[in-house]
Amino acid sequence: MNTWVALLRGVNVNGINIKMPALKGCLADIGLAEPKTILASGNVVFYAENTTTKNARADLKSTIEGALRKQFGYDAWIVLITAAELKKAVDGFPYEASDPTIQPYVLFGSDQAALDTLLASAEDLDPDVEEIASGPGVIYWRCPKGRSTETPFAKLAAKPKFRSSTTTRNMRTLQKVLAAAG
Repeated sequence: MNTWVALLRGVNVNGINIKMPALKGCLADIGLAEPKTILASGNVVFYAENTTTKNARADLKSTIEGALRKQFGYDAWIVLITAAELKKAVDGFPYEASDPTIQPYVLFGSDQAALDTLLASAEDLDPDVEEIASGPGVIYWRCPKGRSTETPFAKLAAKPKFRSSTTTRNMRTLQKVLAAAG
């Protein structure tokens, strides 16, 4: 069994309200072992058979998204990673995550082409305002605290073309998810 993390996009914001016990039940109903939700922002740790091949991962992602769409009636998208991939992403954060003046984020992607587009489109960012860096399957991002929806990169990453393949989490949340993944 592998330890997996499903990062749901857009849960409990913009009118998509899902109670965590219902989310946990939905995932248990499709055969995911011991689903645990972390916070109310769509973070789930669970166990599944060894499905690390690209096709098996895509099938698992599709199964989860389909179950979410059916049960909760919204256009559900997730980024699916292993606990090991999450640890690597957290460990690779290149900025000072404890700096109280910044918001430390990791943008996860299920489509490398979308991540590459985001990176290429953000080459002219002002490093005095925000910075990004590439990691395996992620973009590391630091921006001023309180401005995470108004910076140039925030506006770029929020474009509809990235909704189906990206989701962003702050480092505090990721630490909690990692702890739950054990």
